Amino acid sequence: MAIPLHRSSLLDDRSCGGRGFCDRYTQVVEDWLRSLWVDAVAAAGGGDGMALVAVGGQGRGELCPGSDLDLLLLADKGVDAARVADGLWYPIWDERLKLGHAVRSIRDTLALAAEDLETATALLSARHVAGDPALTAELAEKARLAWQRKGRRWLDVLSRAVQARHAAHGEVAFDLEPDLKEGRGGLRDVHALAWARAAGADVDERLLAELFDHHDALLAVRVELHRAGGRAGDVLTLDDQDDVAARLGDVDADALMTRVAVAGRAIAWSSDESWHEIGTRLATTRFGRASRDRPLDGGLVLRDGRVALADEGSPVADPVAVLRVAVAAARVPTRISPRTLELLSEAPELPDPWPEPARLLLVELLGSGAAAIPVIEVLDRWGLWVRLVPEWEPARSRIQRNALHRFTVDRHLLETASEASRLGAHTRQDLLSMAALLHDLGKGYPGDHSESGETLATAITTRMGFAAGDVATIAHGVRHHLLLPDVATRRDLDDPATVAMVAEVVGTAERLALLRALSEADGRATGPSAWSDWKAQLVDQLTQRVSARLSGDPIDEVAADPFPSAEQRAMLDAGVLEVRADGDTITVACPDRPGTFHRVAGVLALHGLDVLSASIHSERGMALDEFRVAVGPSGTVPWDRVGADVARVLDGRLAIQARLDERVRSQLGRRRPGIHQLGHAVRFDDGASADATVVEVVGADSLGLLYRLTRALTDLDVDIRSARIHTLGADVVDTFYVTSAAGGPITDEEHRHEIERALLHALEPVT
Repeated sequence: MAIPLHRSSLLDDRSCGGRGFCDRYTQVVEDWLRSLWVDAVAAAGGGDGMALVAVGGQGRGELCPGSDLDLLLLADKGVDAARVADGLWYPIWDERLKLGHAVRSIRDTLALAAEDLETATALLSARHVAGDPALTAELAEKARLAWQRKGRRWLDVLSRAVQARHAAHGEVAFDLEPDLKEGRGGLRDVHALAWARAAGADVDERLLAELFDHHDALLAVRVELHRAGGRAGDVLTLDDQDDVAARLGDVDADALMTRVAVAGRAIAWSSDESWHEIGTRLATTRFGRASRDRPLDGGLVLRDGRVALADEGSPVADPVAVLRVAVAAARVPTRISPRTLELLSEAPELPDPWPEPARLLLVELLGSGAAAIPVIEVLDRWGLWVRLVPEWEPARSRIQRNALHRFTVDRHLLETASEASRLGAHTRQDLLSMAALLHDLGKGYPGDHSESGETLATAITTRMGFAAGDVATIAHGVRHHLLLPDVATRRDLDDPATVAMVAEVVGTAERLALLRALSEADGRATGPSAWSDWKAQLVDQLTQRVSARLSGDPIDEVAADPFPSAEQRAMLDAGVLEVRADGDTITVACPDRPGTFHRVAGVLALHGLDVLSASIHSERGMALDEFRVAVGPSGTVPWDRVGADVARVLDGRLAIQARLDERVRSQLGRRRPGIHQLGHAVRFDDGASADATVVEVVGADSLGLLYRLTRALTDLDVDIRSARIHTLGADVVDTFYVTSAAGGPITDEEHRHEIERALLHALEPVT
């Protein structure tokens, strides 16, 4: 009978974390492996010519609670290691541990390592566990020498692997859900630099020691991530962040993510600098001579692949130099010389207000698009960016805890400015770039971020020397950057009151054009779910109507397709139940009776379809309901099955509530809980429409929610005229245009109180 691995007490010991946990856990596991070795060798009749070797992460002593064991069973040529291997591998699997394993001779192992990067790097941390230590020592030494002997080749391969990994796994410092191991600035970047040094690269030993401190900070987070989830994993998800923060003693998830960002920034910066230097030296070696300085404008040169001051031996007297260097680096694009950055950090600060060349250079830098992002990050690393924009400090590494945002606030602002650089065809690019850069800066300050941002934008752009009118336009853009997408997705665009309200806020066609471009830049920088074709269509529709009103043109000329259309009126005239569906829209005509809307909504939920919008019309005893749904990656909807179920539910032959409840209960415990930013709320807006009451319902999204909400309204004798469904990560903002049974706005306070009570009850999850 196999010896059990006793590790539960260590896993439960909250006083032992980080590197200390890894050391103890590795020792516990390997003591157990040695006991397995004794039994396996005894059962096999001997273990001569064999050794058990830890490689990879286990060899480095970095076993986390959910880590794979990385083991190599070395066997001399002619030695049958099969029985010993069985005596090792099967007990490991019985303990439900993941295992990376191989049985090879030294010769075969080295042959594989000569061609395979993963094997070659794993052997650099080879460490003896059991058996013949001479075999382990021989393998480790030969693997090290082989890696060093072909160092130039491996550095080239390793450099490309680092770039590919960064492209695939995002950024530890800026991503909302960072990959602690594989992301840029993660654990693997420190390993890669250690491997590069072993290959002969000039990676400073003190720098590497510093980086391993940051490495161990991330390792501590990874240990608690494994403990919190009870499983292996490298991505620190939103759902896990609160638990991991508590386990590490952080006051909240924000503090945890700041810890992660600090480590990620330091590792990423050093990794990028080191690999740039390695690449330059490889090129010099390959072509036999160092490159000459290439002159650039403004007293700058391209030196060893970096933008540098032509004279790096004298202090910098010109405060505009920092922006001149930044623009040059974005133009190439390339990195900035560390010596130049050092000199710039000692240069005088820009006066208040800025001279015009400084303002123009900043606008040019922002207009560089994606190339500006790493340049500004470098300036921020050296404290130069906050000298230009001191108000930036509270936004640095500030997380946005919802499923919509991909990045921290500071990175999101840079991404938005990058997106905006392509969208200035119909507005002034300089004003758009500044509004994009500053639009969410208020999130680092108390109060509503749009209002705080307006104040900040006014102060910043005034200091930068923008004209008073331009300052007002930029500040207006920051204050109202959510106006168009929020109204487009939450209000009835066919209602003249909607268009009038937006036109009054916007005021001019120029500001409208800026807001339209800023809305798209912000949405694209936020994430794929924040800017869809559907949202773009709604925002464009709203923009066109507001533009027409501002110019005095008839709004009817830019109206969308009429509802009901001629085809839909024909469905009403037929006087019978009819269901038609095409693309992303399903239309239902049927005899008018209470409950049609919520029954159809229930069927759509049962088929996993998310409703985006709905319109309702009734006349002469017939009702017409039109639903637009989100189409998944397949690009199709099984309308035949959906339509059949709609007909069944309207004929009273489908128990829709029972089926939805069964579906919800079957998913309990299996769905990610999500991060809910918005508390449950019901709001009545009497000013948004002249002939209806607008009811806005805010709460946690759940299966069948639209069904429950609209059923609650129907039960209280409320007629639904239209609906807009806006999903914000794990939350929704559902807007209903409703009327009383008499056909007008709902003004009775007691009735409104009961509507609020019913809707709040409908928001409660099914249990």
